[in-house]
Amino acid sequence: MSSLSRELVFLILQFLDEEKFKESVHRLEKESGFFFNTKYFDEKVLAGEWDEVEKYLSGFTKLDDNRYSMKIFFEIRKQKYLEALDKQDKAKAVEILVQDLRVFSTFNEELYKEITQLLTLHNFRENEQLSKYGDTKTARTIMLGELKKLIEANPLFRDKLTFPTLRSSRLRTLINQSLNWQHQLCKNPRPNPDIKTLFTDHTCAVPNGPLAPPQVNQPITTLTKPTAFPSLGAHAPFPPGAAVAAAANAGALASWMAAAASGASTVQAAAVTPASIPMPQNQVSFLKRPPATPGVVDYQNPEHELMKRLRPAPSVEEVTYPAPRQHAPPVSLEDLPLKAALALHQGSTVTSMEFHPMQDTLLLVGSATGEITLWELAAREKLVSRPFKIWDMANCSPPLQALIAKETPMSVIRVAWSPDGNFIGVAYAKHLIHLYAFSGPNELRQHAEVDAHVGAVNDLAFANPNRQLCVVTCGDDQLIKVWDVSGRKHFTFEGHEAPVYSICPHHKENIQFIFSTAIDGKIKAWLYDNMGSRVDYDAPGKWCTTMLYSADGTRLFSCGTSKDGDVFLVEWNESEGSIKRTYLGFQKKLAGMVQFDTSKNHFLAVGEDAQIKFWDMDNINVLTSTDAEGGLPALPRLRFNREGNLLAVTTADNGFKILANQAGFRSLRAMETSAFERMRTPADSSLTKAPVPGAPVASVSCKVELGSPVRPSPMLNGVDPPKPRVDDLADNPRPWQLAEILDPAQCRQATLPDTGSSTKVVRLLYTNSGAGILALGFNGIQRLWKWVRNEQNPSGKATAAAVPQHWQPNSGLLMTNDVSGVNLEEANPCIALSKNDSYVMSAAGGKVSLFNMMTFKVMTTFMPPPPPSSFLAFHPQDNNIIAVGMEDSTIHIYNVRVDEVKSKLKGHLKRITGLAFSTTLSILVSSAADALICFWSIDTWEKRKSVVIPMPAGKVAVGDTRVQFHVDQIRILAVHETQLAILDASKMECIRQWIPQDSLSSHITSAVYACNSQLIYTTFRDGNIGVFDADTLGLRCRISPSAYLPQVNQGLSPLVVAAHPQEPNQFAVGLNDGSVKVIEPTEAEGKWGMVPPSEAINTSPSTTSNQTP
Repeated sequence: MSSLSRELVFLILQFLDEEKFKESVHRLEKESGFFFNTKYFDEKVLAGEWDEVEKYLSGFTKLDDNRYSMKIFFEIRKQKYLEALDKQDKAKAVEILVQDLRVFSTFNEELYKEITQLLTLHNFRENEQLSKYGDTKTARTIMLGELKKLIEANPLFRDKLTFPTLRSSRLRTLINQSLNWQHQLCKNPRPNPDIKTLFTDHTCAVPNGPLAPPQVNQPITTLTKPTAFPSLGAHAPFPPGAAVAAAANAGALASWMAAAASGASTVQAAAVTPASIPMPQNQVSFLKRPPATPGVVDYQNPEHELMKRLRPAPSVEEVTYPAPRQHAPPVSLEDLPLKAALALHQGSTVTSMEFHPMQDTLLLVGSATGEITLWELAAREKLVSRPFKIWDMANCSPPLQALIAKETPMSVIRVAWSPDGNFIGVAYAKHLIHLYAFSGPNELRQHAEVDAHVGAVNDLAFANPNRQLCVVTCGDDQLIKVWDVSGRKHFTFEGHEAPVYSICPHHKENIQFIFSTAIDGKIKAWLYDNMGSRVDYDAPGKWCTTMLYSADGTRLFSCGTSKDGDVFLVEWNESEGSIKRTYLGFQKKLAGMVQFDTSKNHFLAVGEDAQIKFWDMDNINVLTSTDAEGGLPALPRLRFNREGNLLAVTTADNGFKILANQAGFRSLRAMETSAFERMRTPADSSLTKAPVPGAPVASVSCKVELGSPVRPSPMLNGVDPPKPRVDDLADNPRPWQLAEILDPAQCRQATLPDTGSSTKVVRLLYTNSGAGILALGFNGIQRLWKWVRNEQNPSGKATAAAVPQHWQPNSGLLMTNDVSGVNLEEANPCIALSKNDSYVMSAAGGKVSLFNMMTFKVMTTFMPPPPPSSFLAFHPQDNNIIAVGMEDSTIHIYNVRVDEVKSKLKGHLKRITGLAFSTTLSILVSSAADALICFWSIDTWEKRKSVVIPMPAGKVAVGDTRVQFHVDQIRILAVHETQLAILDASKMECIRQWIPQDSLSSHITSAVYACNSQLIYTTFRDGNIGVFDADTLGLRCRISPSAYLPQVNQGLSPLVVAAHPQEPNQFAVGLNDGSVKVIEPTEAEGKWGMVPPSEAINTSPSTTSNQTP
């Protein structure tokens, strides 16, 4: 059924409800399956009308649809059974047991037996688990609460729990409008017509004569006839000159035109290129003036006439109708996503974000480096990443080619999804837009590259004029352009006198139009024709403004900033083209432009003053605000997902956070395994899948408790529920087992090409682009491998499925550190890479050298020994500032530009072995060979605190300690040969430890967070590799040496491990023979084991007090 036919059903439901046809309302709700009336459902449940409850549910789901549906039906039938027992009606109870509950015995026979045994008890409360069962009314209320949670979590009820917001008696209004137009088109209109039927078109009787013959009924051209409901019909086929009548539903835009027509604005011409988009006749004739009709006022201005005609005319049969029912829940702070659910690191400044229109945890991110990334938030992983590159230089204009030759940065300005989620649009800071075809989580294919504008492309959006998918863009060249998805231009709209800042395509019924704003504060509106702009208004603030509609398309908002820094968030009255309300609560004089978004039909959100502020759409005062637990920039960017339960906000450390409400947290947990079918239990699967003949059948032993055939529960009713939460239903039902990789076939791996160097690898890095690996050898020589983009590896990123090339410049240079006079056995080589992969600095006991990554030439050297350098780290906000750890236990803060040590930090007792910055907390964390962790302010370089990592019994604090920040910039991973430790940097204390044990009892050689900080990869001296859950330090997977080392390994072991910057399940290890291996899980598994249950975790929670000042 088409979307308009679906809307027609809602109009009929509203009409039936207003006319008090209650039974018909609920029957249509059930038969259409479009709206689940929770109020009606609640009434029937509390009344115990179980047959009607199940009959109503059957219109939306069946028992075997999924685990949520099965749980819903089980809870209802179980309650029905208990009530029969409570009334001592054993015959009825047996009937329910046999007819209603037996179906669940297929999935859980033990549970069915226990339920049957209740028949033998005089009072079923004698059962321990039912001892708290109260009276029937209380039990029904508690069960109803459980059912509501299950219904909300059930994907089959998505978008069916809220009735759309409609004006009172909307169907009557549409019919009255139709009758008014019919009356205006009468050849002999009478001042007081007598409307007696809707079955034929209205026509006034000829004076002193018979009625004119009725006209033939014609179907509405814009409303597809549904299979179950007949069309209302738009009676009387109008002659071509009267085609303007079909535009009667474009009231919003038209009303703006009316107000604009009263001013002195001129109508600008639009340059239109040959197009393949056939425009509807009503749009072509939009401004044609129909002939004057007796009895109708003849307005002098054509557009003013149009506006008056488009407003609903008073009915010739004026009736007052009751107000519509209100199904939308009251505004509550619990509906807002206020709590931080996760923080992810993009690697460069995030400039634009957009959620997938249907997959609520799929987020598209654009960054200042030109890279776009697709994130699966539930899995905390990057699915696809595409760096900026020109696809076809030959099609680029000379100005663009000149910019590319100068290596001008190409920041992403805007990313957008098409309404169906099949295309991605990317607008760049210079000239270009890219269109990608999206066909799956890892399928992002280049589709079209367009040299769209001269200068920046300031905005991009998708639209569907005449049901053809198009892309609308605007730019610094003062133009708005419309393209099809193959990159062919259809329209160019001219008229703005300043760079166009933003666009807002929209539609009212069958009228498609575009709002645009320019940096001179002008708002214009355009139809897809050659007749220029229809609106010319000044935006509040008269500078940069963006416009957005509410989710249901009925309310229009704009948010902008004046040149003086004042913020204006307003709602527009579309019927008058005036400001309806102005929202309050902004800080004065902002240096920059704010971003806003709308959530469902309730809330507005604006990023300002390093926080997110929220408004109820109907209240001008701030509802609430949040700083998202800190780390936001002054003007954070933000974007809601479709459901409004997740909110993405940018952070100051080149990443973003996801805020969530309770439903959002459930969504993240429920979608963690991505596809819904992967969440099904074996019982669910048996409903649709037959067993494979000859396939082995796993024997699963589990304790069954009274509750549900889907998931055991300790109670038969909902009283005092120690029941599993609804979101736990998505947990994998298989018992946890440690994943062990013992054979090379159990994982994917690639050995990097041998470069002839047999020196051991002491430091290992991925390039930030994810396309290369850099290894520093014991001898001070650095080697670089790069993956190439080809059919085998279309992404060009590091992968175990393709072997990279050992890369060197044509000059044949090696990146060799100065080791003259250095005893390599005593040296501590160190390395750090700039964020843009342009430079690498390293040392191996001698001077620190800064290398150009393209030419391998030494750009400069600094910090000659003594003392030698032992660790290096770039300042995250200034590549010219370098923290240099020294062998003499000091830390030098060195400015490369002026060749000067700005500060010297003292606090350790032995050589520095680790450095890490947190911009969120404004601290530098250092570690040393004395097992001491120091916290330094990066504003004053003063020491705040020191923490000693507790040593296991019998161990002494010797050996290197490394530190690395979690992506949340709060938690720290500290790695020592005796342990893994997690510290809370905000509290400056150790909170959890893991000590080598069991199969992983050897000394730790290296450990690192995965790029999403959900895993920790750890290498051991005996060759084992452990994959740990980062939050609990529980072991998820053990990779045996036999899986990646040769059978005769001659003492081979991994010395260092590195994690891929975008692929959370890929890592690389550097061995003591100089070789490097990239390791990934098999495609079938896709990840390293499962999160272990709490009982399988053997760690030491710690809140250490052994701190030093």
